[in-house]
Amino acid sequence: MDESDFRKAERARIRITGMTCTTCAATIEKGLAETHGVGRANVNFASEEASLEYDPTKVDLAKIRDTISGLGYGVATKKSIFPVGGMTCASCVARVEKALSGVSGVISANVNLASEKATVEYTGEVGIADLRQAVKEAGYELGSEAETLEDVSTAVQREIRAVRNRFIFAAVLALSIMALGFGPSFVGKAYLLWGLATLVQFWAGWRFYRGAWGALRHRTADMNTLVAVGTSAAYLYSMVAVLFPDLFATVGMKPGLYFDTSAMIIALILLGRFLESRARGQTSEAIKKLIGLNPKTALVIRDGEEREILVEDVQVGDLIVVHPGERVPVDGVVRQGYSSVDESMITGESIPVEKKVGDEVTGASINKTGSFEFEATRVGKDTTLAQIVRLVEEAQGSKAPIQRLADIIASYFVPVVIGIAIIAFTIWYFAGPAPALTFAILNFVAVLIIACPCALGLATPTAIMVGTGKGAEHGILIRSGEALERAHQINTVLLDKTGTLTRGEPAVTDIIAVPSSSQGEVLRLAASAERVSEHPLAEAIVKAALQKKLEVSPASDFRAIPGHGVEALVEGKKLVLGNLKLMKERGFSLNGLEEKTNQLFEEGKTVMFLSLDSQVVGIIALADTLKPNAKEAVQALHKMGIETVMLTGDNRRTAEAIAREVGIDSVLAEVLPEHKAEEVRKLQERKVVAMVGDGINDAPALAQADVGIAIGTGTDVAMETGEVTLISGDLTGIVTAISLSKRTMRTIKQNLFWAFAYNTALIPVAAGVLYLVFGHTGVPPGLRFVLGDYGFLNPILAAAAMAASSITVVSNSLRLRRFKPARFGD
Repeated sequence: MDESDFRKAERARIRITGMTCTTCAATIEKGLAETHGVGRANVNFASEEASLEYDPTKVDLAKIRDTISGLGYGVATKKSIFPVGGMTCASCVARVEKALSGVSGVISANVNLASEKATVEYTGEVGIADLRQAVKEAGYELGSEAETLEDVSTAVQREIRAVRNRFIFAAVLALSIMALGFGPSFVGKAYLLWGLATLVQFWAGWRFYRGAWGALRHRTADMNTLVAVGTSAAYLYSMVAVLFPDLFATVGMKPGLYFDTSAMIIALILLGRFLESRARGQTSEAIKKLIGLNPKTALVIRDGEEREILVEDVQVGDLIVVHPGERVPVDGVVRQGYSSVDESMITGESIPVEKKVGDEVTGASINKTGSFEFEATRVGKDTTLAQIVRLVEEAQGSKAPIQRLADIIASYFVPVVIGIAIIAFTIWYFAGPAPALTFAILNFVAVLIIACPCALGLATPTAIMVGTGKGAEHGILIRSGEALERAHQINTVLLDKTGTLTRGEPAVTDIIAVPSSSQGEVLRLAASAERVSEHPLAEAIVKAALQKKLEVSPASDFRAIPGHGVEALVEGKKLVLGNLKLMKERGFSLNGLEEKTNQLFEEGKTVMFLSLDSQVVGIIALADTLKPNAKEAVQALHKMGIETVMLTGDNRRTAEAIAREVGIDSVLAEVLPEHKAEEVRKLQERKVVAMVGDGINDAPALAQADVGIAIGTGTDVAMETGEVTLISGDLTGIVTAISLSKRTMRTIKQNLFWAFAYNTALIPVAAGVLYLVFGHTGVPPGLRFVLGDYGFLNPILAAAAMAASSITVVSNSLRLRRFKPARFGD
């Protein structure tokens, strides 16, 4: 695809089954890249998912599916049957099929006029609402889903069951072969063993041949190649021994049968694949939890009646009723009622949030107390939950830089192992002790079987899948594996002030009254004067009075004094409320409040003076107050050895006052929006920088930083630019994100160490190097089960070790599920 093709490219994510190692993923990537019309393709072995861009005018998803199938792998899709209304002839069928096929993510659509039903095969990211809208635009009506023939998860589970069943079959026959091998001889015994081994080799083990052939067609080799070649060597050697025993006699050799070796190797590798698939399924548990939060039905008001419908049938503009204890089905705005809603599953914030008319509610949150009605504003794939799931899936499918290194090594791994196996065979055949051919074949098989690129391939992506999923559970969206990796290196955090450290709206912080008055009276009179004003400072004063349940009196003769304050008549008294400049212009005495005024100014607060009949009776100070846990978050960053810097366009006095209160190390104040990115760039010359912001003016700095962290309560532009999003806006999420990154990277390094150490140590053992140690003295009794009499590794044990290595790596990654963020504010 050229540059013009990318502009019209569509994206798709396809679930793939049957992969056994990262080389399988590389084979599929290569096959897709060679398909005309396919642009970028990325296949993640751990998540078993392909992410690709393609030109729909040159290739469709059906062709892409066939390409993957042709390589020897499966595609997990969803298949559903829908009733279709309004069709009258064959041309109607063609139009409906065309409309459905035109939906991005649909693989095939077949419509039956007689039954008035459509059978649609599509990827998991397609929404029912998309299908319905396409059919509606074609002039027809697609009813609610009538029957699901197959779901993506069903197809994946079917693949896991198939591996399990083949393992059981192979294990039973392999054990039978071993039992017969140790039993007494009888006529036809060798042929019976051959027959049983053939069933294991070419039925239970057929997946390895199919995968090896797919790799060979694209001039590469993978884990399937190693297993297929290794087991075939043992099987064919034994078959020749059965059919032509005289060949061995002519060279003075007693023919040995190794059907038990080939059969048991296949059984053990299938067992490893089964256990590994189950464990890998647990790495995406966070995604399953998120998807499981979505309610199946919604109570909608239509034609004046409450109707329970499928959540897929909810449309924008519908009025939905939610009772206590129920989940909110989609995103919307409260139109009637009042309640508190638990949004912890989305934001990670445990305290229920009060909702009143005009407030937004998020799909999947739980209504705790009262009933309310809300208007649906985002449905289907546009809801907050759907977008979170999409972002987490994309992050889990992305590759971190450290993974690319492992993939490069894995790409050379299989050819190198085959080379080592051939060298080992040659050395033992021509220079080894008698029976040389037997030892050569056993070492050849052991090397091929024990080598495990799987552990290398799983080391990074499984940890990233668990790490990003764990982040989502705690209200932290990490957009890529690269961001997760870089976050552990952060040593400097830049924080925007307004909306990030602070709430972004003024609030009353101090009330000071002269002796002849009181704090309550000063606030009550000020709120009475400001009651009709729409200025943010006025709204903050009125809000403070209402919170204290003060009785606000009506005002008359209200007049706003631009840039200074207001004046009004309240209870027959003339009130003037304004700044220091207004007081001086009017010649009002501060009544001994000068010292306190200067102190409040030093703290960076906005100071309003209340004058009653030309006498100042009190001061009200306002400030953009700190967010909860802001101070604790900064302290926690300091404990991690991370420097904190405030980057703001606000004046230096206000910025430094906030910085002192929070404990921030340094301040970059009065920085224009277009210069914020330049300040970040300067720091990057000697630091690894994270930028935390919420506004449009922060977007350039977020993009420039090594890791951009957006506040979820901020603007869409900031959230799109940031590589990490804190959904709730709680700054302790910065600490959690960095801690999670450190834990994830530690896990990845442990996994890679194990994978490299395993292969480095055991491949030489499998090649027979320990014969040099034990060949003449004999193996100690305690090691003979593993190394035989002369130091040769039993190929069956090699298969068991190979299976265990992958499971060990995945299990180590799963330990990340126990990660818990630090607790604040207890």
